[in-house]
Amino acid sequence: MEKEKKISPEQSNQISRRKFIAQTGMAAAAFTILPSGLYGLNRRSPSDKLNIAVVGIGGKGNSDARACAGENLVAFCDVDETMNPQLKIDFPNAAFYKDYRVMLEKQKDIDAVVIATPDHTHAIIAMAAMKMGKHVFVQKPLTHTIYEARRLAEVAKGKNLVTQMGNQGHAGEEARLLNEWIWDGAIGDINEVHIWTNRPIWPQGELKRPTETPDVPSTLDWDLFLGPAPLRPYHPDIHPFNWRGFWDYGTGALGDMGAHFIDQPFWALDLGHPLTVQASSTKFNEDYYPLSSMVTYQFPARGNKPPVKLVWYDGGLMPPRPEELEPGRKMGDSGGGVLFYGSKGKIMHGTYGTGVRLIPETKMQEYVRPEKTIPRSPGIQLEWIEAIKKGSKSTTDFSYSGKLTEVMLLGNIAIRMQDKNTVLEWDPVKMEITNLPEANPFMHVKYREGWSLE
Repeated sequence: MEKEKKISPEQSNQISRRKFIAQTGMAAAAFTILPSGLYGLNRRSPSDKLNIAVVGIGGKGNSDARACAGENLVAFCDVDETMNPQLKIDFPNAAFYKDYRVMLEKQKDIDAVVIATPDHTHAIIAMAAMKMGKHVFVQKPLTHTIYEARRLAEVAKGKNLVTQMGNQGHAGEEARLLNEWIWDGAIGDINEVHIWTNRPIWPQGELKRPTETPDVPSTLDWDLFLGPAPLRPYHPDIHPFNWRGFWDYGTGALGDMGAHFIDQPFWALDLGHPLTVQASSTKFNEDYYPLSSMVTYQFPARGNKPPVKLVWYDGGLMPPRPEELEPGRKMGDSGGGVLFYGSKGKIMHGTYGTGVRLIPETKMQEYVRPEKTIPRSPGIQLEWIEAIKKGSKSTTDFSYSGKLTEVMLLGNIAIRMQDKNTVLEWDPVKMEITNLPEANPFMHVKYREGWSLE
C-alpha cells in the first residue's frame, strides 16, 4: 500500500490557502471524465472504470466506498489512522492519506471524490475537489451552513460537474412509490405534512462542555479534524461519533435525518423554498443542540398545488395521531415517519422498510395503484457513477440537494432564534431573514484562520 509522506501537523497546515488554490487552479480545467458526446476526445467509454477517492472512511464512508467497489478505489483519506482497518485490508492497492489537501495535490489519477466526514468539513473538501475538476458525492447533510450549500451548488453548475448528496432514501423503491401515488392523486391535494424522527441518538441539550484535556491519540490529527471549526482541546466525547450534537461540527437531529424525511415531500410536492419558519425546543447552550425540537415551515402555492404547512418533530416529540389510524397501530416505525394530509385522505410512511400506506388500511386495499413511471435506481452511489459516465444529471445533484439542505438548516436557525418570538420570513434570493437581521449571521460561520471555502 502506498503511504503518505510523513509530515508534521505544522507542515500540514503550511499547505496554505494561497498555495493550494494556485495548484488546484491549474488543474481546474483538467476534467478526467467528459460528457458522452466527447468520449472520442478523451477515449473513455461508459464501460471504463472511474478512479475514486474516499475522504472519511468510518460509518457512511465505509458503506459508500463499498458501494463504489465496482470502480477503482485508488485512495482513502481519514484524519484518524485507526478508522476502519478492514477497508484498507480489502482494498490494499488504495493509498492512504490523513490530509485531503495532500491527497488532491499528490494523487493525480483521481476522477471523483466521495466525502463522508463530519458535517463541518463537507463543504471545504467538496469545494477543493470541484476546483480541481473532480466530480463529488457528499454525504448528507450537504453542508454545515446555508452559504456553503449555495456556493457548492453555484460552483458545481459553473464547472458542469456531476454531483450527488448521499441521502440514500431518495434512491429507494418506497420513495418512488410515494411520488407516483401522490402524483396519481391518491389523497388529492396535499396541504400539510408532519415528520418525526427518533434522533438524536447522541448527547445533546444543556450539557457542559468537556473540561478534561486528554492527550490526543498519536493516530489522530486533531487539527485536521477541527478544520475550519474553532480551536478546542481534543476529547473522545466529540470524536468519533458524538460530534453530531455540537453546533460547531454537526447539524443536530434535523440535519441528520431531514435529508431523508424532508426529502420525501420536497420531491413529491416540489416544495422549493419556504416563506416562513418558526421553532420551539427544549433548552440548549452554545455548544449543544437541544434534546428535542419542533419546527414549522410554511411553503407557498406552486402552480396548481396549494400552500403546504410542514412540521418537523424530533427528540421523542410526535404529531397528533390521525383519527383514521387503527387502534394499536404504530405511527411510522422505530426510526420515525412522514404523514401526508390530503383533501381525499392520508398517506403514512415509515423509515425502515415499513412501506408507504394509505390509512386506514381499508383505503389501502381499495386503492388501484398506478403504473410505475419513475426510473428505478441502482443505488444512490451507483446513480452518481452512471451519471458521470453518461455525462448526465444525477437525481440529488447540488441544484436539488442544495435547496433541500437550505430548508433543513433554516430550521436550525429558527431554533437558535426562538427566544425572539418571531416567525422568520425567508428571502431565498437575498439569502436573508428579512424581518430579523440578527438571524442572518447564522447563514455562515467564521472559519478558523488558515481555512477558507474559496
